[in-house]
Amino acid sequence: MGMTVTVRAFAPGDERSLIESWNRSLPADPTTAAWFRDCVLLDPNFDPEGLRVAVAEGHVVGCAYAVRRLTPLAPGTDLEPEAGWIPFFFVAPDHRGGGLGRRLLTEALEFLRARGRTRVDFASYTPNYVLPGADPELYPDGFALLTGLGFATLYSPVAMDRTLVGYLTPQDVHELRAKRESEGYGFRSPADGELPELIRFAADEFNPDWGEAIRHHRDPTRMVIAKKRDRLVGFALYAAYRGIPERFGPFGVDEGERGTGLGKILLHLTMTRMRAEGLHSSWFLWTGEASPAGHLYTRAGYQVTRRFHVMRWTA
Repeated sequence: MGMTVTVRAFAPGDERSLIESWNRSLPADPTTAAWFRDCVLLDPNFDPEGLRVAVAEGHVVGCAYAVRRLTPLAPGTDLEPEAGWIPFFFVAPDHRGGGLGRRLLTEALEFLRARGRTRVDFASYTPNYVLPGADPELYPDGFALLTGLGFATLYSPVAMDRTLVGYLTPQDVHELRAKRESEGYGFRSPADGELPELIRFAADEFNPDWGEAIRHHRDPTRMVIAKKRDRLVGFALYAAYRGIPERFGPFGVDEGERGTGLGKILLHLTMTRMRAEGLHSSWFLWTGEASPAGHLYTRAGYQVTRRFHVMRWTA
């Protein structure tokens, strides 16, 4: 006779066995108590009713996390009242095959539907996503489960990595930088007084989440900006997410300045600073493989390490 499994809302005391079960269930993406505390429990959008946990003999053996915005992502943005997210779900290996994953995800969807959400994305919840989307290579059963519940792929970003061991700033980057500087461009870390402009530029031209990443970064020496005389036209930084020094980004160039090589200069200046700190690699989770940025990274020596599917369910 199998043990009884109960599905309910998260309750204090579940966190230890939830993390243990997570790390057995998602071995390629282990987590920590600190990450779960900071990015789930202390997220202002956290609602324990949305974190559906499966419990057997007092231990969490699976979960699915549903979240919607209770506070805006950034100043000037709304609550996205039609949108919800499922940033992660899992079932422990010894409890698979009996429909528990489907039950957890169905309850997560029902939580969001009951609160007026008509579209649900896996897994691109900002600012606290685990992965950009489903990884069908490492977690084929999870991908199949999402597909079976009606989630469809929106787009497929890639993660990329580059070793910095032996990295040297290419000579053509030095030459390109000198040429642009002769035309009135400048490349440096932002002064404190320039940070509000940088935050607005990143949020307005790219993504509100990027502006918030800069707002909370606190270390301008790990940022590089490009200015054309007095106008901000690009930026790149590292260590912005969870304080991980090797994690590159965010990174952007004004649309009107693309084709000038500013992105190439900013990317290599940032890698040079990372190498100067003794870092051995540079990596990020999300770009379009065939996008201009993807091609830039490839030419700079980055290689695709994982592929994801951002997926959406609609009512």
